[in-house]
Amino acid sequence: MKTELVDVSETRKNLVVEIPTDTVDAEISRVTARYGKAAKLPGFRPGKVPARVVKQRFRGQILQDAAEHLVGHAVEDALTERGVQPVDSPDIQNMVIEEGQPLTFTAIFDVVPSFDPGDLSTIELRRQPVVVDEEAVDQSLERLRERAARFEPVDGTVVEAGHTAVVDLIRQGTDTDGRRGEEDRHQQVSIELGASANPPGFDDQVAGMSLGETKSFTLTYPNDYSNPDLAGSTVDYTVTVKEIKRRVVPALDDEFAKDLGDFESLDALRARVRADLEAEATEASERQLRNDLLKKLAERVPFTVPPALIDREIDRRVQDFARRLMDQRIDPRQTNIDWAAFRQGQAEPAADSVKSAMALDEIARRESLTVTEEDLEAELAKYAEGTGRSAAAIRARLQQDGELPRLAAGLRREKAVAWALGNARIVTI
Repeated sequence: MKTELVDVSETRKNLVVEIPTDTVDAEISRVTARYGKAAKLPGFRPGKVPARVVKQRFRGQILQDAAEHLVGHAVEDALTERGVQPVDSPDIQNMVIEEGQPLTFTAIFDVVPSFDPGDLSTIELRRQPVVVDEEAVDQSLERLRERAARFEPVDGTVVEAGHTAVVDLIRQGTDTDGRRGEEDRHQQVSIELGASANPPGFDDQVAGMSLGETKSFTLTYPNDYSNPDLAGSTVDYTVTVKEIKRRVVPALDDEFAKDLGDFESLDALRARVRADLEAEATEASERQLRNDLLKKLAERVPFTVPPALIDREIDRRVQDFARRLMDQRIDPRQTNIDWAAFRQGQAEPAADSVKSAMALDEIARRESLTVTEEDLEAELAKYAEGTGRSAAAIRARLQQDGELPRLAAGLRREKAVAWALGNARIVTI
């Protein structure tokens, strides 16, 4: 077999192959014999069809099967011999196969060339300081109070500002063209007077209503209303007050702290809140430090990223986004998302992500960073702890799906991140 590897660019390669005639004819004969065993043709007993008849009857399929077998093995052998690893399946072009002739073709593929990520000590990173002031602690405590609020019946029987009215509600809209929609009925709806989500003018109509009272009124939404489906429309409401409640926020004191958990006093709760905020700020600072490192590593990749790798990363991002939507019980197919525009918007960050991954892989290779079985077991144990499944079950599933090598590659890159951070110059600002 004759092969020639042609460098089109740093990342694009052409493998020109010629497979000798005797190898081609032998493969055609092998495929012909296979077809002959299964062929059922009039006038011939099964398995007794002459080879020339089989070749004539199934010529196209035989040549295609022979070519697929020969091309696949030839490309694999040639790339293995040269130690070349394509980033995607090679594109086979200009293939010619005929009995009695050598098979010729060109395999076009992309590779990730070896490169020097440079002196990592010249990378300067700025770590954000972890600062948690009293105002942030107070705001967190206030949010805890708000979440602990409860609703209590009011003494009076009239809806007033600050009350929450539990109502049965009927609404029917009229659009800007005068067309009336269907009635929309809801029961036991809680409406807090003064809430920003209430329709304009709704609070004024409900305020002063008595317990058990029913009232009908009409509201016209402004033309610039935030919801374009309601902007400029007119809506008829019928409201019946079923309950009147008041939202009560607990006092910020020792009793409140004890009700929240294992805290002896408000000071203990405040200390815990501060510690949590400091942990969050530290995590955010380290995450930003890591992101800055990856950006600087991406800038050190001296060649254009193969498009196949960018497309693969975009696919991963689209699938991840769709999965997050489904986790929120949102059908990605029923959204108004322009998926083509979404993919286009991911092109640049995907390219940067691929570049930083290339740099990390090169660092790992140069520094002989490896992932041990203990590393894999520890990572699988973390997955198991979060899912309630055994580490063995998770490993079996990853092996079945062919995802175990990806997990190992991710761990190897994390080691490269730690190595790069350990060698970079980090300045706390």
